[in-house]
Amino acid sequence: MSDGTDILAMHAAQAPGKPALIVDDGRVLTYAQLNARVNRLATALQEIGMQRGDRCVIMHHNGTVGTEVAHALRKLQCVATPMNYRLRGEEIAYLLNDSGARVIVAGPEFVEHIDAARPLVQGVEDRRWVASAGDGAPPAGWESYEALLARGREGEPMTLSGITGPTMIYTAGTTGNPKGAYRPTGVDPAVIFQWVQTFGLRSDDVHLLAGPGYHSAPSAFAGLQQILGATLVVMHRFDPVEAVRLIAEHRVTTAFMAPILVKRIVDLPDEVKRRYDVSSMRALIVAAAPFPGDVKRRATEYFGNSIWEFYGATETGIVTVIGPDDLLRKPESCGRPMPGVEVALLDDQGRDVGVGRPGELWARSAGIFGEYLNKPEATSTGFNDGFFTVGDVAYRDDEGYVFICDRKIDMIISGGVNVYPAEVEAALHIHPDVEDCAVIGVPDAEWGEQIKAVVKLRAGARATEEELKQFLGERLADYKRPRSVDFVDDFPRDAAGKLLKRLIRKPYWDAAGRSI
Repeated sequence: MSDGTDILAMHAAQAPGKPALIVDDGRVLTYAQLNARVNRLATALQEIGMQRGDRCVIMHHNGTVGTEVAHALRKLQCVATPMNYRLRGEEIAYLLNDSGARVIVAGPEFVEHIDAARPLVQGVEDRRWVASAGDGAPPAGWESYEALLARGREGEPMTLSGITGPTMIYTAGTTGNPKGAYRPTGVDPAVIFQWVQTFGLRSDDVHLLAGPGYHSAPSAFAGLQQILGATLVVMHRFDPVEAVRLIAEHRVTTAFMAPILVKRIVDLPDEVKRRYDVSSMRALIVAAAPFPGDVKRRATEYFGNSIWEFYGATETGIVTVIGPDDLLRKPESCGRPMPGVEVALLDDQGRDVGVGRPGELWARSAGIFGEYLNKPEATSTGFNDGFFTVGDVAYRDDEGYVFICDRKIDMIISGGVNVYPAEVEAALHIHPDVEDCAVIGVPDAEWGEQIKAVVKLRAGARATEEELKQFLGERLADYKRPRSVDFVDDFPRDAAGKLLKRLIRKPYWDAAGRSI
């Protein structure tokens, strides 16, 4: 459209000199500058044939490019498809083939990895390969991002843009290939308004983009703040000291972080934390993995009464939320359903489990995604009467607060009894010597599965297997206690902070010659 009613164009007209992006390398883009660059990119993409509904894959660290591409695709109502930058080889080829992306935009660190996957990519010549590698000549087979922008124009593209656009984010499936969670029309504006209202987001916020932009929650909250016209402070990659420095320097008011990132901040030495004033934080929003009660308490001590937690998924949007007033009163809960969201906890026969009993969590709202691209069976399996589940198990208390037990697929069945690892892990996190942990089921000839704790100790800590087993024995019922403890130097996690439990379990089950 050419009348300036696009949301980014509106901010550029009303506050042209306001910083839209502040990157951790010192670069600043105002709203006027950002909109001009976005328009150049959008019109250039139009000229090379991108049309409404076409897909563009982005593999990039956080920075200006990801934001520019996302806005340009939104203006064209093309489908933004961020790619996990840890993927390699066949994983990259699968995503490019499955998504049908017409344009691929890659950061300088990732061009070689995408090139290595090209022999497995279908229709290579029919796709456009764009490298954002600065002012230098692009690698063979790639065109320069800046040269592409230079071919565009700064006027608004003649399209019917919306405040959001279609997206497709690939979920990191626990088995098989990732699935493209497709939202063909973006997020409902009424849902966006509810999220903004719930967390008290404002146009004068300064928001820290700390997590990777390819993950749904960091990108969603950055997008919300851009809709409002707030300022984004962008971290190229997360570092806990750099995070608190940026919060202090730019007086950051809001941020989204996975629990592991919050934990890395509160684990900093006291002298480091005292060096930076983080009192500007109004809303530190946490989700994407279990958020241990002890970490919540320490985060509240450091950041003040500003911590929010929600439960949700790429497919469902935000389902439940708990705010600062109840966070420590209900430290193991992820809150009550958001306004406009229905939650059902059901047994295997589809019956409500009532209060205090675990059931599979199903959610229904205007925020539910549309479909898994090219996977009608997986889509239909997850839906039931408008409700959708990703397989999480939870119970509710008599006040309606929801408590996530674990992923159904991660549940351990030992001797016919269900054990939810997240409960055991929460107890382990309380131990002062434990930096990180995972509780898994390993093969057992008699019980089917045996409970094992895998633990990473803090530097210099000396806790033993027997000490940790005794510690848990004082806090958990006998059937929930790990029968063995292994110690590791580190854990496989994705960039969003989620433990990759399938990789932790794999050696134990491979040795047994079975997978369950």
